[in-house]
Amino acid sequence: MKTKYTVTDRLITKITSWIAGITVLCLLLWGVYTLWEYYHYEYTNDAQVQEYVNPVISRAGGFIVAVKFEENQIVKKGDTLLLIDNREYVIQQAQTEASIQKETAHLQVLESNVRTLENVAEASKAQIAANKARVWKQELEDERYEKLYKEESATKQQLEAVQASLDVYKNDLLASTNSYEASLDKIEDVKAEKEVVKAEIARLKALLDRHKLDVSYTIITASYNGRMGRRTVEVGQMINAGEVLAFIVDNETDKWVVANYKETQIESMRLGDTVQFVADAYPNKKFKGTIISFSPATGSSFSLLPPDNATGNFVKIVQRVPVRIKVEGTKEELDLLKVGMNVNVYIPRKRG
Repeated sequence: MKTKYTVTDRLITKITSWIAGITVLCLLLWGVYTLWEYYHYEYTNDAQVQEYVNPVISRAGGFIVAVKFEENQIVKKGDTLLLIDNREYVIQQAQTEASIQKETAHLQVLESNVRTLENVAEASKAQIAANKARVWKQELEDERYEKLYKEESATKQQLEAVQASLDVYKNDLLASTNSYEASLDKIEDVKAEKEVVKAEIARLKALLDRHKLDVSYTIITASYNGRMGRRTVEVGQMINAGEVLAFIVDNETDKWVVANYKETQIESMRLGDTVQFVADAYPNKKFKGTIISFSPATGSSFSLLPPDNATGNFVKIVQRVPVRIKVEGTKEELDLLKVGMNVNVYIPRKRG
């Protein structure tokens, strides 16, 4: 029996054949292109855009009184980001300044005491000279009266009176000498006390510098030009020193790509090689870069629990080596790439 095909059947068959042919052709072209890429490039899709993302950390604790930024905002170096209630730190600074003034006044008093004691010592020294003169004169008088007494030209009573006066003058000389030495010792004591006060002033000045730093820490500013990331703080919140308050992306440093290549792919790679990569976010745009470094170890070696194959139960797994690639291009191109974006990296193969 003869099979009859309608016009519709023939049309469907023709369309199906064309579709199948186009599909096979597309797969063939895709396969050829893929093989061509694999032949000319070392390829990996295990790569991400990286940039310095640093936390904004408070160096002082207290209540947040103002937040001067929003998420994703562009900031410049020195811009105020947060304000912390600084009244407690200002009071501590004022107390230390008052203590410095007190110790400075105490030091001035001690310096005045030193001058007074030096004057007293000079007076005692002059008194010593006067008493020495009296003793010398009285000794001559005593010698003279002893001679007169021996010649019976003076009475015993006169000689004893002269000797008594000599003893008084000697005691006066001893007392003035002791007073002079005591004045010198007192001067040294006051000078030693001055050194103690000076050391206390130095300590208080260092403490004042610390309090000034604490006051300055209550104003948190941007350390460099960048873009603000996630914000984790709000007005009225109580924070502690060392707490992460936000994140900032550094615009002053280069962007780079970390591509984790298999260890079997890095044989021909060299520093300075030109790299092409395509971001998943912009599949129709090619970016360029340059290899600037290779990791000193495989990625698994830096993990929390690096693999240990010393037990003998060894399954060989191809390791990946992080390759750092500096992103090159215009500012507009660099702005398109965000930290953490996935990219596909192509590094030209070198044929020996």
